[in-house]
Parts: sequence; structure tokens; C-alpha cells
Amino acid sequence: MTWSEAQEYCREHYTDLATVSNMTDLRRLRDLTDKEAWIGLYSQPGKDNRMWHWSQPGVEIGVINELFHNSQPNDNGRLRNCGEIKNHRINDLKCENKREFICFKEVGSDKQYEWINEEMTWIQAQNYCRREHTDLVSGVDQLDDEKFKEDFKDKENLWIGLFRDTWRWSDGSNSSFRKWKEFRDGVKEKKCATVDQHGNWESDDCNAKKPFFCYDDKVILIKEKLPWEDALNYCRWFHSDLASITNHHQQKWVQARAKNASTSHVWLGLYYTCIVDLWFWVSNDLVCYDNWKENDGNNDQDDLTGAMETDDPHKWFKKNDTEKFNFVCATKAVKNPT
Repeated sequence: MTWSEAQEYCREHYTDLATVSNMTDLRRLRDLTDKEAWIGLYSQPGKDNRMWHWSQPGVEIGVINELFHNSQPNDNGRLRNCGEIKNHRINDLKCENKREFICFKEVGSDKQYEWINEEMTWIQAQNYCRREHTDLVSGVDQLDDEKFKEDFKDKENLWIGLFRDTWRWSDGSNSSFRKWKEFRDGVKEKKCATVDQHGNWESDDCNAKKPFFCYDDKVILIKEKLPWEDALNYCRWFHSDLASITNHHQQKWVQARAKNASTSHVWLGLYYTCIVDLWFWVSNDLVCYDNWKENDGNNDQDDLTGAMETDDPHKWFKKNDTEKFNFVCATKAVKNPT
């Protein structure tokens, strides 16, 4: 099917065309195909449609404007979509240029930074770091790390994991994960993305006919504004239940959807029972993993239901069940794309 036909099919029979959030997702798709297939990534060409991202999946972009050199980013007459660091300040640069670069590697709770004394394009540097370490150095926190500043105070013109593009996901998620074979942005006749049997991505004509990957989501954001009990009934009628969060991975999954809400918080399947003085999930799980705002999980007779803030850091808050918020429903378990 064409990309649009594939999108329509996936939305009718599943949730949407596949979103790829990390290397685990990518390996799963790679192992299921022996030819190029559509994924849910498409381009909205235009200089003003570009958005900055970090290479490391899940790292929030943060406040980066103050990290740029004066007058940067400026394109300087050409599209400059990748970031280099010089004197602890960022310049925008053409991604096809070659630079030395900085990888990082997660070792337990610690991060190790590695200077690679070999010039590569930004994409080549990204692939190298992911293969040999974890990724290109990514995020404001890493750039502000005193160890990072000390280790690289005498180094200049090094690639970091900052890039911008016009690509968006069909399901509206904000995953920054990319795995391009070559970095190409703004090619008007090639606005849809494919993945091949090696896990590499290419852009292609959206009217070309190809196989495709769909996915069924675990959770879905409902942008209606309802009180908690009405949200619960809605989820149970149309889907499965209000979303429960019992571990860190589920927290990440739900907060990725919550970012697109139109209210300050989204309802979760979280409620307080006075009889036993405990918080429970509507799935009947006791709240063991939690992400409460400090001291907000304590008993309060007026606020007996729980919601997640839609902005970072996505903490949980006690709320009165009469307040009206968007909400997150649990749906079916994820299925292998077909």
C-alpha cells in the first residue's frame, strides 16, 4: 500500500503505523521483514517546521537556547541541522560535515564520556556511538556535568547528539529516535520513512507501494475533559480500563501520551481507599512503584483520586474526583506488527 493507505489501514484495524522509540523497537521490526516497509514517520518540509531533538531516546530537549553561541542557530544560508560544541557553546552545522565527536556510555548509574579522535559525519558518529557505547552525548544535564566540562575544556568543534528535523510520527508521539542510513531532510518528493531488513531507515515517495508495520498500543490518550468516575466508565466501555502504572517502563509509556493532552493533568486509574488507608489501581494492584509529587501521596479526605501532570517531570498528584481532565485508558497488549 501507499503510506497514506497503510496509515488508514492501521488506524482502522490496530492503533496506527508503527512508532519506533528505541533500539529494542527497531530490532523487533528488523527481525520481521526482509524488505523495505513503511513506518509511521513522515516529513512536513519547511524551514520553520524543524524541531530540535537529542539523539538519546527519551531525553527531553530542555532549555537549549542559552547554550548556543551568539547569533546561533542561524543556518548561515544553508540548512544546518546538527549541533557541535565549542568552548561549551553550541553551533549549528551541516550534518554532512565531518567532525570528531563525544560518545557516552552508561555504566550502572554512572556515565562515562569518550572522545573519538576520528572525523565522521553526524550520522556516522551517531551509528558509531550506538554500536560501541550508548549514544552521542545528549541532554542539557550531560553538557552541564562538571566532569564533562573538565574532560573537554580544551577540545573544540565536536559533534554532540543535537539535531533538528521536520519528521513527525503518525500517532502524534514525540519520539526523537532516528536510525537514518543517510541524514536527509526537506526532500519534498520523499516525505515518508521506511525501515529495511538491516534496521536502516530511508525516505521515499509516499505514493510508492510497500508492506508496512502497524502497532496496537497499551494505552491511549482521550482528549475529552471528564471527572474521574466518568473517565473510568468511558475507558471500561470503549477500551479496557483507566491506565495503571506499576513500573518505570509503564510510567514512560503513559507520560509519552500525556504530553499531548489539552489539560494540565490526566486522570490515571489511581484511587484512595479509606478503609485500609492505602492507594490502589483500578486494576486492583497495590501502589508499590510510585511517582508522587513530594508528600502528595499522603491521606487527604477531599482528594481521593490520582492524576499525572502533563509537563515534566510528570509527577502524580492527588485530585478531587470532580475535576475535569483528559485521561489515559489502557487498551490491548502490544502485538507484533504485521
